Amino acid sequence: MKKLLLAALVLSANVFAADTFDAQTIEVTEQLKEKSLNSELAYDIVARLTTEVGPRMAGTPKDLEAVDWAMKELKRLGFDKVWKEPAKFPAWLRYSESAEIILPSKQPIHITALGNSVSTPKGGTRAPIVTFETLEELEAAPKNAAKGKIVFINYRMDRSLDGNSYGPAVQARNRGAVVASQKGAVAFMMRSVSTAKHRFAHTGGNHYKDGIKAIPAVALANPDADQIERLLQLGHKVEVNLNVQAESKGMGTSYNVIGEFTGTEKPNEYVLLGAHLDSWDLGTGALDDGAGVAIITAAAKHISELTKTKRSVRVVLFAAEEQGLWGAKAYVKMHQNELGNIVAAAESDFGADLIYAVESRVASNSLPTVRAIAKHLKDLGVKYDARNNAFGGPDLIPFKDSKVVPIFSLHQDGTDYFDFHHTADDTLDKIDPAKLNQNVAVYAVFAYLAAQSPTKMIGK
Repeated sequence: MKKLLLAALVLSANVFAADTFDAQTIEVTEQLKEKSLNSELAYDIVARLTTEVGPRMAGTPKDLEAVDWAMKELKRLGFDKVWKEPAKFPAWLRYSESAEIILPSKQPIHITALGNSVSTPKGGTRAPIVTFETLEELEAAPKNAAKGKIVFINYRMDRSLDGNSYGPAVQARNRGAVVASQKGAVAFMMRSVSTAKHRFAHTGGNHYKDGIKAIPAVALANPDADQIERLLQLGHKVEVNLNVQAESKGMGTSYNVIGEFTGTEKPNEYVLLGAHLDSWDLGTGALDDGAGVAIITAAAKHISELTKTKRSVRVVLFAAEEQGLWGAKAYVKMHQNELGNIVAAAESDFGADLIYAVESRVASNSLPTVRAIAKHLKDLGVKYDARNNAFGGPDLIPFKDSKVVPIFSLHQDGTDYFDFHHTADDTLDKIDPAKLNQNVAVYAVFAYLAAQSPTKMIGK
């Protein structure tokens, strides 16, 4: 898969335009690479965030603690401006969760409640399992196909370089409980959206629909999903008891934390580097998204240590991403009239493995600038992806609708990312400092050259 994807990229040197940057800019670019690759700053940031704050799920006191931590950190690092902006979101708290197979023999299984799940009764919900391989199969089932049962979607996520199997897998997490309820189910259970063999269940957002009864929704660790699958293949009737205690707390408030190094010539135009400050509550949010916070913050800091840029470089640590991109939505709403001032936007939210390609989403007349930037990323191991249809990252989804923001994807190797994503195993020891620094170098060069570009890039 990896070879096929890389072969699909336009990689030859002849795609690059003549360099549009002057000698001084190129010299600073080379200094920036060396500084970023040899710095301990990014690792220090993610280590302290995950150690001093730890998990920081929106709606918990730890989230607001993280906001205070980030404000102090950006000020400590000398950003010219540091401020925060409020974002409303639906708050939800997890209290306890457990499950066991009752029939054909009692044995515990490892689950986690999906975000926003309603509770079971105090003693749990006990019912037989009815299995579907995909969400589409469940949707096609007769109306009462799951009446009085627990729906189990057994979809396996494939391992891939770019994480392209995440989208199909996550649809069951987003909508599975709604469809299961429509089919008469008393609860919803799914194989974790994961590529791991570890016995960790993966949480993530679950969304209910007005007018359809909300039922408990959980994810099951992959080895336990295998266990249920084997029991069913042996012809056994499988009955499970799920016990989830959780609570929706209404609308909460968190904050986007923003730091800016202000440009000298066109300060109102800016490069936006995004990551999200919140995490789920199971691990310490090191890969998702402490690494992203560290990468973009260190990249901006390293630029400031070497030079002043023509345009501003703005770091945005978005709030409540895991609950549904609420910080990003709030930012777009608050800055609606100035989105055209963004000259390039990229988000780091895919762990800390190596960046292997750069892709844009810009108007065709901005492509020469993109290619000129890409030229200076080649020696960092980054190839040019000419598709010009960049996703950019989850928090940039609200920005794409404007059609004016130039969106970039700095594609990271996601082969192992979903082994740890949204689990208790998302901890600092999974981050390789050298790979983290390669990310910092790529983001720093990208942001610096976008800020220095003789022509302003525009979106499409």
